[in-house]
Amino acid sequence: MGIKKAVVLAAGLGTRVLPATKAVPKEMLMIVDKPAIQYIVEELAESGITDICIVISRGKETLQNHFDRSPELERALSQKGGSFSEEQLANLRRVSSLANIVYTKQQEPKGTADALLTARSFIGDDAFLVIYADDVFLGDMPASKEIAGAYDKYNLGIIAIGEFSTEQIMKYSSLKTDRLADNLYRITDMIEKPSAGQIFSHYAVLGRCALPPKTLRLLTNIKPGAGGELYLTDAMKELAVTDGMIGVVCESKRYDMGNKLGMMQAIVEAGLKHHEVGAAFAAYLKALNI
Repeated sequence: MGIKKAVVLAAGLGTRVLPATKAVPKEMLMIVDKPAIQYIVEELAESGITDICIVISRGKETLQNHFDRSPELERALSQKGGSFSEEQLANLRRVSSLANIVYTKQQEPKGTADALLTARSFIGDDAFLVIYADDVFLGDMPASKEIAGAYDKYNLGIIAIGEFSTEQIMKYSSLKTDRLADNLYRITDMIEKPSAGQIFSHYAVLGRCALPPKTLRLLTNIKPGAGGELYLTDAMKELAVTDGMIGVVCESKRYDMGNKLGMMQAIVEAGLKHHEVGAAFAAYLKALNI
């Protein structure tokens, strides 16, 4: 049957890209003509996910509005007539029917584990995906489909992984890895924000995970880490040590939308492939002669 549920962690403050996120949630920042959160929900829908819970925080109600129906706007577009408005109307209606989406709110910024626990009633006793909303993956193969497929095959916790410099690893996490195949690694330990002497490898967790139901029990037993926050990584560490996990280097390219350079890279590369503006945008960049 496969995994059908996903929890999207979208409660973060977006401090790395201020002042853009002072009044606009970082998940609503545009990549060409769609907000980042829409790319994520579309990825999940293409991966066979039917039920999505988005964890938000105060001030992020615009995410809910984006995926709601907008009868007034739909009516205005339908009255304009013409092929352009028909296409716009179809796209608008499609956004609100991508999946069954519910929301839960994290009251305080207490970390990824705390955010995930707000969705425990949604998850129930099912395996589920966890999506970090900072990470947008673009490519022909949906990253979530790769992760969910690996879970079906191995029946172990699965994480998307990427290789980083020593400086970057110390800001993220470090994984103890053994190579299984071209893009697959067995994970047997991990550490959040390691010091130079604690680095297992230069592979870190990216924003896609497939986790077994018992993860929720592990989350309730972890202790606060750096900054007093509860980290999902600590629960995944226990999974890695006791059962082992599988790391997947996904085919799609990952863009860090919580990082200014990552945002610009996503906009440029998605813009070059856009069916409406790609050719003109490529000509414009070429004309800049940078």
